[in-house]
Amino acid sequence: MSLGNSLFNARKKSGLSQEAVAEKLGVSRQTISKWETDETLPDICQSKKLAVLYGLTLDELIDFDADVKELEQMVRNTSEEIQQKVDWTKLWAEKYPVLSSYKQEVKTEEYAGKLEELLRKLKQDYGYNELDSFLVLKDILAGLWTIKQ
Repeated sequence: MSLGNSLFNARKKSGLSQEAVAEKLGVSRQTISKWETDETLPDICQSKKLAVLYGLTLDELIDFDADVKELEQMVRNTSEEIQQKVDWTKLWAEKYPVLSSYKQEVKTEEYAGKLEELLRKLKQDYGYNELDSFLVLKDILAGLWTIKQ
């Protein structure tokens, strides 16, 4: 996605018009339009002001994706009670079918024992509770996946 698209999407997500942004930054509406159409680029100072105005970091503004931001906000706003009602495995299995079939194929008890040992070690070595140990182990696995990609 281009910087102009990111600027446009961030402005729209903030509910601001080009005129409002221009007024707050002390530039013309046409300048905002040129930035959003990639005709010109804002300088670093203006970019920082835009990020602050839109409630983003400069990095987030450059790579702004409205769908990702919306999803992140939904996750943050979902109560623990609602999260408990969601069958996460079933939901993720719609995207990754292996999650609905692996239990018939994999000897899970063999892996569960090894994972349980790692969870115990995290709790013992670092004083983590059960949930924190699980989350750390999950994050380690996710990191391994990312490295292999």
